[in-house]
Amino acid sequence: MVKKASSNQKDYFEVAPGVWGMKIVFVNIFMIATGNHKNWVLIDAGLKGFSKNIESMAADLFGPNNPPEAIILTHGHFDHIGTLKKLLKTWDVPVYVHTLELPYVTDRSSYPPPDPTVGGGLMSALSLFYPKNPINLGINVHVLPENGSLPFLPEWRYIFTPGHSPGHVSLWRQRDKLIIAGDAFVTTRQESAFSVAAQKKEISGPPKYFTIDWVASAASVKALQILQPAIAATGHGKPMYGQELTDGLAYLVSHFEQVAIPSQGRYVKEPAKANKRGVQYIPPEPFNPVLAASIAGLLALALYALVKRNKKQSPR
Repeated sequence: MVKKASSNQKDYFEVAPGVWGMKIVFVNIFMIATGNHKNWVLIDAGLKGFSKNIESMAADLFGPNNPPEAIILTHGHFDHIGTLKKLLKTWDVPVYVHTLELPYVTDRSSYPPPDPTVGGGLMSALSLFYPKNPINLGINVHVLPENGSLPFLPEWRYIFTPGHSPGHVSLWRQRDKLIIAGDAFVTTRQESAFSVAAQKKEISGPPKYFTIDWVASAASVKALQILQPAIAATGHGKPMYGQELTDGLAYLVSHFEQVAIPSQGRYVKEPAKANKRGVQYIPPEPFNPVLAASIAGLLALALYALVKRNKKQSPR
C-alpha cells in the first residue's frame, strides 16, 4: 500500500499495521503508531534537508502539530540523523540511542572513516566524501534501557546488532515477526548506484563502505535470521516479506563471507575498535591503486601544464 504525503513531496508506504516508511533519496525512515494510533515514534531521521518531508508525512498520518513521543535511532551515521537538529527545533522530544552509539551524538567522537576501497559501485567510491563527524543532541539524547525494552513501544524490543556501527540496534515486534533492521542488513545492494536508483530488491549485507567490524556484523545478521522474521524493513531498500525474506536471509547467513564481506578494504582483516568513549583504534588506511592512479594522473596534468606555461614565458 502506497500513500502520498499531503505535501506531495514524498511518497510513503505501509510496512505492516501501524508501521509506515518513507524513502529519502536513498535511505528510509519509519514511523510507528502506539496506543490509540494518535501517538507515534519516529525511527531514524534520514538525510539533511528533508525535515519538511518527515513533518508532512507525520501530519498526514497522525494529524497536524502532533510530535512523536520519541525518536529512536538504529545508529548515528549521517544518513540516519540528518534532519535531527531541524526536527528537534520543532519537536522537543527525547532521542534514544544505544550506549555505545552515544559518543557520536554527543560530540565526543567521530566515526571511523568510510572506506571507498571496498568496491561494488559508485556509492562506495563516493563514500570518501560522506560525513563522519559527530553531532551534539544535548539534553535531548537518552540511552536505551539495558533490558532491551523500547520507550513508548511496549510491543517492541531492541536487539543489539553491532558491526556496521559500534552501537547499532534493530527493532523487533514479536506478534507479526517484524524486524526494523536499520543497516544490520539491507534489501538492496547499497554499494551500487544503479541498484539504489532502481531499488532492486535483494537481501544484502550491511553497506560495505561504512561497516567497521565484519565478525560482529556476521554474528548480528545470524542473530536476526534465527528470529525467522516474516517482515523486514531496512535502512536501504524496499520492505521484504515471507519466503523471499526467509530464503534471502538464510542465503546471506550461509554465504556471508562470500557475498557480504568485501575482498578488500580497511576493516576486512582488522576491525576498528570502540567503547563508551568512542573510537579507540582505526586500522591503517590500505593502499588504493585507483585513488593513487587518479592522484598520479592529476599530478602529471599539473606538471604538464606548468612546463607548458614555462615554455610560453621563456625568452626566445
